[in-house]
Amino acid sequence: MNGAHSIASAPMNSPPLAVVVMGVCGSGKSGLAERLASALGAQFIEGDAFHSPRNIERMAAGIALTDADREDWLRALAAQLAQARADARNVVLACSALKRAYRDQLREGAPDLRLVHLSGTRALLAERVARRPGHYMPASLLDSQLATLEAPGRDEDPIDLDVAASPEALVQAALAQLLTPDRPTTPPP
Repeated sequence: MNGAHSIASAPMNSPPLAVVVMGVCGSGKSGLAERLASALGAQFIEGDAFHSPRNIERMAAGIALTDADREDWLRALAAQLAQARADARNVVLACSALKRAYRDQLREGAPDLRLVHLSGTRALLAERVARRPGHYMPASLLDSQLATLEAPGRDEDPIDLDVAASPEALVQAALAQLLTPDRPTTPPP
């Protein structure tokens, strides 16, 4: 990074930055979230690290998680966001956050969280999932995730990015929108 972007210019009374990089498997959530955290001087949280062993076993077996399966996981992630807020730490979380209800649960920990929604064609996502050796999430779950996905609505003020772009272009696009001081919290109708 060239240092052109900095969160140091944010008003002193503003809450710490809480960003959730979301999308289906293969969208590159973890990679982008790590790069954004580094560029922002923020803590990176890998959402997958908070899945229970049972959830990991289910996914590895090609069984899609239910809302009930995700409940404790989302509660743990919301607690991580709340702790970062209480500690006045900026944080970037990689989390699928597929449904509005899941994102609302995350907002319990960080009411002003910002969403970076990664999307792409099914073909590109499937290709990326297939190239992840050793990951517990099989390519067979991509269609389940795409069917479950509720893309963020305008009222959630998402930063929508197409994963066909290069990682550097995605980072720059996300930073440009995250660090725009006059960006409205609710887009106009």
